[in-house]
Amino acid sequence: MRTPLISTLALAAAAFTLPALAQTKPAWCAADKPVKFAGITWESGQFYTELARFFVENGFGCKTEIVPGSTAVTETALVSNDLQVWMEQWGGRTDIIRKGKEAGKVDLVGSLLKDGTVEGWYVPEYVVKGDAKRNIKAVAPDLKSVADLPKYKDLFKDDEDPSKGRFLNCPTGWDCEKNNNQKMKAYKLNATYTNFKPGTGGALDATIASAVERGRPILFYYWSPAGLMGKYKFVQLQEPAFNEACWKTIFGSTTDEACGSATPSTNLSVGVSTPFKKDAPEVIKFLSALQMSGDQLNPIIAEMGEKKTPAADMAKKFVANNKAIWSTWVPASMVAQIEAKAK
Repeated sequence: MRTPLISTLALAAAAFTLPALAQTKPAWCAADKPVKFAGITWESGQFYTELARFFVENGFGCKTEIVPGSTAVTETALVSNDLQVWMEQWGGRTDIIRKGKEAGKVDLVGSLLKDGTVEGWYVPEYVVKGDAKRNIKAVAPDLKSVADLPKYKDLFKDDEDPSKGRFLNCPTGWDCEKNNNQKMKAYKLNATYTNFKPGTGGALDATIASAVERGRPILFYYWSPAGLMGKYKFVQLQEPAFNEACWKTIFGSTTDEACGSATPSTNLSVGVSTPFKKDAPEVIKFLSALQMSGDQLNPIIAEMGEKKTPAADMAKKFVANNKAIWSTWVPASMVAQIEAKAK
């Protein structure tokens, strides 16, 4: 019985392509083990997670899952290899990750955000520069630094204590709230400003957004990457340059002898379990290359929040429209395959 020519060609093609596919599929995935990602609760972390999943599934042929839970629960699961990837680790700040890394059970790879994170004290841009489109005049054109704040206390008047200005801090218990408590001491602002702490992160965002929409002055702490940074224009107030000795009087401290220092930039990395790192070096190489700028990321997070767009949909949209960015993250041979999956 003769084998039809088309079947012969198909078998030859399969024989030719199978080795290539096998080379791109990591040993972890070839063993039919899913890559489990931590279910991060904040928007930038959700976006990065779904973006990575898109490439891991459609580029490397792996199965993926999301493991929900609190930060402590999912970080503990990463250390025990019950999950393999924890996107957007803020410099491995937690004891769980630090100890896991010291024990050789976890590693931090990559740098997701160019130039790292930005944290500081902000005012809306119209406070300093005005906004002609909204007919808002600049009310503090000389406001540049935290050192200028005492003379502007009436501009940021506290509703509950009109004799003081109001500084909008983080919710109680957050690391940034504790840091800002110390900065209030270092900048000698407790006599002229109320250190106001909203109940939740959502309340912090809502208070800032409400003031900006109404064109009102507001002084607050915030960070990037974040959706509000992509939606509105803010001016960051200058602080003393980062000083390691002074930072020790701020971070993790309650001393009354605090001295001023800007918050150091934090590297956003990817937490991976070491067994996964060993068995999926191809994926690790991709995660190490994945990187965006704040100007690229913040508008994406803002759109997710405004339109209630699921992170998975936002990730696919990004891949469809930004080949020039993501094509540097993967092997050239994978670009067409990823591009086709995003359509």
